[in-house]
Amino acid sequence: MIAMQYNFVLPADYNMDIVRQRIASKGHMLDNFPGLIFKAYLHARKLGTNPPSAQNVYAPFYLWDSSEGMNNFLCGDGFAAVSQAFGWPAVKHWHVWHSHVDDKVRSARFATRQVIPVAAYSALGALREAEVASVKTASQQDGALAVLTAFDPDEWTLVRFTLWSDTSAAQATGLPADAQCYDVGHVSAPGR
Repeated sequence: MIAMQYNFVLPADYNMDIVRQRIASKGHMLDNFPGLIFKAYLHARKLGTNPPSAQNVYAPFYLWDSSEGMNNFLCGDGFAAVSQAFGWPAVKHWHVWHSHVDDKVRSARFATRQVIPVAAYSALGALREAEVASVKTASQQDGALAVLTAFDPDEWTLVRFTLWSDTSAAQATGLPADAQCYDVGHVSAPGR
């Protein structure tokens, strides 16, 4: 599996209703995209997300079952359209160590993401075991609808990503100070 995200930083005075309307009108278009486990249409508003974001962003997050689905999307009309609308983004991707996706993932309304540096010469096997155990524990928390941990050996980072039923479910767990929080406009999850 591969986790993927790109991030469009928008001006501080950008009308985020444009992003929300785009999600509402186009979000369903990937509901049955081959190879897609889920796509979370994420956005955050400066001073508007609870907790507030440092910037206005549109930052879709994907979980793919393989590189084929990811490549088909990036080479297709959907990515061409979003890059024409918002610009040419860097596309981050991570190798998934473990994930759990609940059958109710489409009802997610809030997301958190942490990107954590991996120290040089870390015991990667032990780190992976700890991360997998953490995902298994986190997947049992009330309101957690998708949880994953993934690894980028090029930039030496981990990503921890969670989709929540709502803000209060996430806040009940105690949000990490370094977490980027998002509102979820839609979740595409084929076959769910």
